[in-house]
Amino acid sequence: MAVLFYHRGDTASMWIEPLRNAAPELEFRIWPDFGDPDDIDFAIVWHHEPGTLRQFKNLKAILSLGAGVDHVVRDADLPEVSVGRIVDDRLTAGMSEYAVMNVLWQFREMPLLAAQQSARRWQYREPPDAQSTTVGILGLGTIGRDIARKLAVFDFRIAGWSRTAKDLDGIAGYHGVDGLHPFLNVSNFLVCVLPLTPETRGIVNRDTLAALPQGAHVINIGRGPLVVDDDLLAALDSGHIASATLDVFNREPLPADHPYWSHPRVVVTPHNAGDSLPEFVVPQILANVRAALAGRPLLNPVDRNRGY
Repeated sequence: MAVLFYHRGDTASMWIEPLRNAAPELEFRIWPDFGDPDDIDFAIVWHHEPGTLRQFKNLKAILSLGAGVDHVVRDADLPEVSVGRIVDDRLTAGMSEYAVMNVLWQFREMPLLAAQQSARRWQYREPPDAQSTTVGILGLGTIGRDIARKLAVFDFRIAGWSRTAKDLDGIAGYHGVDGLHPFLNVSNFLVCVLPLTPETRGIVNRDTLAALPQGAHVINIGRGPLVVDDDLLAALDSGHIASATLDVFNREPLPADHPYWSHPRVVVTPHNAGDSLPEFVVPQILANVRAALAGRPLLNPVDRNRGY
């Protein structure tokens, strides 16, 4: 029995030693030097090449190295085995810090005040009122709920949209196709933390942006393809959207000639809102290996039909 580690575009050095130290009884092989494909019982993956896992006939489970699994389920030739993902408290905390910081930064008009300082212009601006400002959370999974809880401390009104109905304290809930536009209509800030699925791809587009209030702010820390770039740029240029803070993009790294880099209303960060480190992830990965070996359900299993 062997476990395949397949992290395309990155080295395995930061992961393999913690894995081997925590589970010396397991044999770990690193793509592409996996030896006999029939030896592979588990695959730990991050952005594997579609179709490459089909050759492992004895595969018992596929384990995503992170919270996102769109890179797994997009594989049309994915073996019919269970898929597990990571739920990482540290990642959740980092994503929430990023969202809270950027909501507050734009809410308190810090870009405008910084420009006034640069111009040596003293001009009083009345502080805005959080109690009359709604932050809309697009996606109410673990991260979305944590962001909502932390922003509520500042007395913002919190709205949330999810695929199916969720009854959550302190959150005005909206769900489904019929609930999307009513949710957007009340959201002065839109924080996107949805997973990427066929249904959510391009969900931030011309129509949905137009449904936001005049002067709304967009923050995307979910997945880049949630946003139609040209539509967002047009909404920014028209002034309907006051700002966009983007940590994820349709193409990464973001090309040097992309308009986002120089747009005066866009903040670009290099996909670092949150991250998973081995000390938090390795125990969950190994717990799923042991669960599968014992015939138990995986922790944080993925519904392949939903895509998350």
